[in-house]
Amino acid sequence: MRKTPARALTAAVAVSLLAAGCGGGGESATTSDGRTVVKIALWNYDTTPEFKALIDGFEAENPKIDVQPVDILADDYADKVTTMLAGGDSTDVLTMKNVTDYARYATRGQLKSLDDDVKALDKASYSGLEPFDLDGHYYAMPYRQDFWVLFYNKALVEPAGADLSKLTWADYTTLAKKITQGEGTSKVYGTYLQTWRSVVQATAAAQTGGDLLSGDYGFFKDQYATALDLQKAGATMPFATAKSQQVTYKTIFESGKVGMVPMGSWLAAGLLEDKAQGKTDVDWGMAPMPQITADGRTTTFGSPTAFAVNKKARRSAEAEKFVRWASGPKGAEAIAKVGVVPSYTGDAVMKSYFAVKGMPSDDLSRKAMAPDAVKLEMPVSDKSSDIDQILTEEHELVMSGEKSAEKGIEEMNKRVKSEVQ
Repeated sequence: MRKTPARALTAAVAVSLLAAGCGGGGESATTSDGRTVVKIALWNYDTTPEFKALIDGFEAENPKIDVQPVDILADDYADKVTTMLAGGDSTDVLTMKNVTDYARYATRGQLKSLDDDVKALDKASYSGLEPFDLDGHYYAMPYRQDFWVLFYNKALVEPAGADLSKLTWADYTTLAKKITQGEGTSKVYGTYLQTWRSVVQATAAAQTGGDLLSGDYGFFKDQYATALDLQKAGATMPFATAKSQQVTYKTIFESGKVGMVPMGSWLAAGLLEDKAQGKTDVDWGMAPMPQITADGRTTTFGSPTAFAVNKKARRSAEAEKFVRWASGPKGAEAIAKVGVVPSYTGDAVMKSYFAVKGMPSDDLSRKAMAPDAVKLEMPVSDKSSDIDQILTEEHELVMSGEKSAEKGIEEMNKRVKSEVQ
């Protein structure tokens, strides 16, 4: 496909556009050769292969439309899109990174209704659609459905002889301690726990049935005990070190310095790409998330990612066409081929997923990709964002050792009830 010089707006350009209101009235709505320009807000275009796969696939079938990315740094994405919409920006398609942000934009009337498009869907073939239901109305359509699995380094884990198909958290803790080795700069950790609160809190909610909006977080207790025990035993990098050094789960895993990493299924695409480029030689696999009890069922958590049409889009019809295509069977096929789990599923799509060069396709990996239940990482509510902030603040204090887990949970309960509910 042809590429225009301004094919992807860099993060720096994106920031400048935000200040001026990207997609403003002064920009041309067509290319010099008459193609209709559709702008799409997204993050980290160069390192997120699904976006290129979707855009290239859509353009191949719609040669009269030129989809141009507005590339924003992932860490800044939510704040930048919020600023854009508040300023009357007209970027046509907006990627919904999570359902919390989606609920905020939709309830503010900033997104176009997609009710008619959703009514036409074969809902039995979709996962991740329900969280976008706001009182019977839809303002976004999911194109991918991530959920958490256990990634593991085969060279470090397999010699221990553990059965990864049915790990409990107690088993996982024992295994992590067993495979931890070395000291100082040569140390290899048994596991790595990303600093996000969801590693502890969303896991606990999913596997105990706890409510993250409730203001009663006693169900966090055992999962914090697991995380803090691993840290105390030196089987995972200290939270404060990981936070201060901005350690990323992909980098530490690809370096061979960790045996296991609980993480979202999106990591597979990054590992495949880096291995193909010679950036890592780690032989990796996937296993189901560890469970509280070994009852034969796998419950994990996750979150869909979706596309929405800006209420003020200049090319609304073309933008909606892109959203329909990306969230449908052809979009699903496109991202499955780069190792991303689509929202639309079916035998053909999953066949494409496991056929990706380098993708583990053994029985254990296939089991990991077919959990019995996937709970939403954070329930959708007008209170979700404020509660998320409180839970994050207290999580960091607990994991850094500034508060005990008991005190941290007590503060979560108190603050959510007094500051939000």
